[in-house]
Amino acid sequence: MDCLASESSLPFRIASLVHAHFDGLPARSKPTIYPDGSREWIPMSGIVVVKGKNTASEKLSCVAVTTGAKCLPASQVSKGRGLVLHDWHAEILALRAFNYWLLSECHSLLAQEQLARSSSWTSPLGAASSPFIRRREPAETPCAAQSEPTSAWPPFELHPDIKIYMYCTCAPCGDASMELCMAAQDDPRPWEAAPEPQRTESPGPELLDGRGYFSRLGIVRRKPARADAEATLSKSCSDKLALRQVSSLLSYEASLLVAPTRNAYIEGLILPEEEISRVGCERCFSATGRMKMLNGRFWPARDDSEVQYGYRFQPFSVLSVPNDLIETVWPFRKPKPTSAEATTPTQTPTPPRKSKPGNVSAVWVAAPSLPHPCPIASDNGAKSLPVLRGSRTGLYETIINGVKQGNRAASVTPRGASALSRAKLWGLLRDIVRSSCSGGCTLEVVDGETGFHAGNVPEAGPSLQDRTLCQLIAASTYEQFKKTPVALTPSIKARRNATREAKEALKGWIPNEGDEQWGLDVLIDPKKRKR
Repeated sequence: MDCLASESSLPFRIASLVHAHFDGLPARSKPTIYPDGSREWIPMSGIVVVKGKNTASEKLSCVAVTTGAKCLPASQVSKGRGLVLHDWHAEILALRAFNYWLLSECHSLLAQEQLARSSSWTSPLGAASSPFIRRREPAETPCAAQSEPTSAWPPFELHPDIKIYMYCTCAPCGDASMELCMAAQDDPRPWEAAPEPQRTESPGPELLDGRGYFSRLGIVRRKPARADAEATLSKSCSDKLALRQVSSLLSYEASLLVAPTRNAYIEGLILPEEEISRVGCERCFSATGRMKMLNGRFWPARDDSEVQYGYRFQPFSVLSVPNDLIETVWPFRKPKPTSAEATTPTQTPTPPRKSKPGNVSAVWVAAPSLPHPCPIASDNGAKSLPVLRGSRTGLYETIINGVKQGNRAASVTPRGASALSRAKLWGLLRDIVRSSCSGGCTLEVVDGETGFHAGNVPEAGPSLQDRTLCQLIAASTYEQFKKTPVALTPSIKARRNATREAKEALKGWIPNEGDEQWGLDVLIDPKKRKR
């Protein structure tokens, strides 16, 4: 590919847009550069939404930029109380950031609809609309053949001319990068499997180390770490991205409001040329790789493959950008090991002086496309960074050890928790449902309990889905919110079945459990409670 062609290509434009947004972040969100010129390294990821049906009309919007390279040890997970991130690798933060943006987009659209219904003034532009999401039509619901009410559920969907791309500065850890890890060794041949390292916290031999056991491929791995590091149960980024090829890019919270259309899946994963192992990516992500037994599967099951809604196995394309671009715009690449520094089966690598991963993670998320008439007060960082490269800020955080900078994970308060944490995302969904009700929206929580009010169709009774969402946001614990039997409406049941079968296909998926026994009262600041 010649230079001019590469610069006009969609992957190049997406990568350049993500880098431009990162460059505009304050220095406190970036890795350290030392006086001798050496610097910390960090992976970066970004989510870009491409709108338009052809190249001439394409419009690129960067909705999330994140960095990170660490995760929580298994022994600390149960202490998180929903306020501490379990995994803040850049790719995983980007997925969570995208869902925060999508929930915020739903929130603003509902608020604008509510304002339009309660106001006698009519906008000359017509009804409130988002360039990214729209309300679904009742006839389009995938559950129409079942004994469900005629209203569409989930209520929103992405516009059909939307495609979602993820850009990463390095290959995702785990199965997709095993060949790259082997090529970095003095002897690139796969190692024979050895006994499990002697670790008291080891979760067992099935969830393998991120960099070890190179002779075993196509299996689930945990996040890589130093040989002396405490074990984690966080799955590799390769495995989590592979799972998203079935569960869609939508989180559990977002899937309650947004339908899993074809374009709710990643269209393409963009990587630097030198970070792509075609063999590894084919094995890890493609329709002929480790998940091939899921080809043609739909959840719920159906005969018509043209149905637009529901879960499916939808592999993404792996696209490249020239190495020259990365060398020019990304000074925080991980240094390549020299022959003397390469890892061997019996030796611990000795990195160059000060060549270490940065401990600071950046999170930036674009603001919703529609202004919220009554925004919920929150410390989202937008005041300190209102605009980034022409994009309004919806969230800006600096994360250290799974919480916002300046806080301690061992004693974090709601103010110190990331907006991308479990508790904050569940709380955001609750706020969306509650705030959308006062103006006569479809859903309403009555007197703070699990009631229902169909404001725009008062003569209608509550649907099963409507009642379920009200009950879910009032669940007493996160475990109940995610696993309670009341959640088994057709759409949620389909998601659960799809995810279960995908994990079985991935072989060796061990749950990272222990942080589920808390409720949304963890978001009440204890200092404010005493007043």
